[in-house]
Amino acid sequence: MYTLISEASFDSAHFLAQYEGKCRNIHGHRWTIKVEIYGEDLQKNGSCRGMLVDFGDLKKYLKELADYYDHALIIEKDSMRELTLNALKEDGFRIIEVEFRPTAENFAKYFYNYFKGKGFLVKNIFVYETPNNCATYSEMM
Repeated sequence: MYTLISEASFDSAHFLAQYEGKCRNIHGHRWTIKVEIYGEDLQKNGSCRGMLVDFGDLKKYLKELADYYDHALIIEKDSMRELTLNALKEDGFRIIEVEFRPTAENFAKYFYNYFKGKGFLVKNIFVYETPNNCATYSEMM
């Protein structure tokens, strides 16, 4: 079994609505996404001969994710008062609303599905909120 691992990072802020602790306040992270893909066979022909996949293809999708979330406030849909949300948007802040609570665990599953949807055989997704705190998601046993 062959595996490839690639990673990308982005800076963004979030908060956890109805959380009983410090993370209920808006705060930022240096997020790191690490994707691990796998396969049994290497490509036999063409410019990618001897490769599982071209690292450039994997990194392209990682960069798209990192660039999209970079320097934004990520919030769970309907977790902020409409008046507050509109004021932030009117003042030019970049807000990304997601359908889930923006935890590392939920992002790990979301990113897993993203790469799976791109046709990769995903073994694991690692999402670091900090250099020392990481959530993973995998569908492999």
